[in-house]
Amino acid sequence: MKDQQKYSNKTKAALVLLIVMIIILLSNFYRLQNSKKANEDMNAIFNDRLVVASYIFQYANDLHSIKAKALQTGLNDAQKKAGIAASIQHIHSIDKLYLETALTPKEKTFFVSFLASCSAIELQSQNSNWIQITQSSDQALKTLKLLSQIQINEGKSKLANSNSIHMENTTWGELQIALLIVLGGVALYLLIIKQKKIKIKVPESPSMN
Repeated sequence: MKDQQKYSNKTKAALVLLIVMIIILLSNFYRLQNSKKANEDMNAIFNDRLVVASYIFQYANDLHSIKAKALQTGLNDAQKKAGIAASIQHIHSIDKLYLETALTPKEKTFFVSFLASCSAIELQSQNSNWIQITQSSDQALKTLKLLSQIQINEGKSKLANSNSIHMENTTWGELQIALLIVLGGVALYLLIIKQKKIKIKVPESPSMN
């Protein structure tokens, strides 16, 4: 009966060890997945938001340059057209880079609107419609503000998600520490558990008296 109790205790301890090890393994797997997601979010913040913000800044500079040339009285039509054409060409060189980034559906809509304004500016420049160019430039700048706001909102969302993942990983890490303490306690129990020895009585030699 005592042997049965002894093996029962060992079985229970081994079962606890097994469960703890499985939980730790699952926890590590979950943390690795979380780390991967957090890394993806940080890459997205840089590649799809911070880099795009620099494109928007360059777009804005080109549009202000176009407006300035359209309103500048010291330039003739040919000079205005040449200056505006150079700015439009620079805008088109950024378009391809912008389209390679991850765009939200709303962002795609605004970007199409921005491209339409740029095409209008190009056509108006060919027809020397300088007042209309300033209006189209203002419209394009308004669209850029909307695109810039999307960058801010998406960046905040990615950062919040990354912080949430970090908090989850911290919680899982604390759980692992607690489980390792349990694991150590069970191991210690198995090492120091008292096993009763079976005492065998040796018969005394018969007396000669």
